[in-house]
Parts: sequence; structure tokens; C-alpha cells
Amino acid sequence: MKSINKILALIAIASSSAAFAATDFDTLDVDGSGTISQAEASVDAKLMSMFSELDTDQNGELSKEEFSEA
Repeated sequence: MKSINKILALIAIASSSAAFAATDFDTLDVDGSGTISQAEASVDAKLMSMFSELDTDQNGELSKEEFSEA
């Protein structure tokens, strides 16, 4: 059930025109996990293009500290 909710939230964000201007960590952290996954980052093309570079610990997620380097 959690996966379905996450997917629906990501679809809602992706379909919103405001999503492409989203640069706030908390806005991008849709599931409230404290990190930004690649799926969550996918709504921002600029962030996705920098994701691998920003993910300094290479865990597939961006912490607030890693995100702040964007």
C-alpha cells in the first residue's frame, strides 16, 4: 500500500507544472524519508542531470547535505 501511495504522489507531482520549478528539499522528498530518491528527483531535470555527482556516498539517495551542494 505504501508503494502505491508513493507512486500516486510522484505522479501527482510530475503532472504539476510547479514540479519542474521545485528546488526545495522538503518538496522533493515526497515520502518524507529525509532523503531524495532518484524517482523523487526525476521531476526536476536539472537535479537529475546532477544526481550522480551530488550523491557523494553513492547510496542512490540525496541527503539534505548532498542536496545543498546543488
